Amino acid sequence: MPAGRDQPLDLTVHSLPQAGAAAAMARPDTRRGRWKMLAVLLVCAAPVIASYFTYYVIRPEGRRNYGELVDPQRPLPALAAVSPEGQRIELPALKGQWLLVSVAGGACDTVCQQHLYFQRQLRESLGREKDRLDRVWLVSDEAAIPSALNTALQGATVLRVAGLEQWLRPAEGHKLADHVYVVDPIGNWMMRFPANMDAAGAAQAKRDLERLLRASNSWDKAGR
Repeated sequence: MPAGRDQPLDLTVHSLPQAGAAAAMARPDTRRGRWKMLAVLLVCAAPVIASYFTYYVIRPEGRRNYGELVDPQRPLPALAAVSPEGQRIELPALKGQWLLVSVAGGACDTVCQQHLYFQRQLRESLGREKDRLDRVWLVSDEAAIPSALNTALQGATVLRVAGLEQWLRPAEGHKLADHVYVVDPIGNWMMRFPANMDAAGAAQAKRDLERLLRASNSWDKAGR
């Protein structure tokens, strides 16, 4: 070819990959990403799963709970509640702490007052772990709360709420107000102490609470 004359470009045309082939190439990466995400979720959930497995399954031979374990556990329902100051919240807002719950009408009879007393004593008896447990009184009617209870209710969460029967259940032959209930930080009602708890029963309830706090120590800390 004579010098100085432009030479034509030599182009090689390659066919484009088919859409199906491209999708097949992308699938392994998508699957790997999903497995990685699942692995991260399992790592985050492992302490919670392990603590419940320890408490519910690997329990020392001969050890008995004072409280009755609830199976299946029942999550906090989205019931509207009102504080004595008029603040409106929904019950799931209580998540993030262990809860020691009692239920009674606003007039608060003798059993109610005894439960409030035991709630306070049980929390204080936990020592440095007490900040992981909140006392909750759910007022089930519109009756006025006696001012004489102000001292006993210091530091407790008091909420007026209706419809608790769709969440909590008393033992057969008893009423909601006969028990003290335990709710875990995830928001599940998971234990019910026997009706009409006395001082001896409260001592056993303390042991149950201590076990629960120990079992959840790796993932539950004080505060919401």
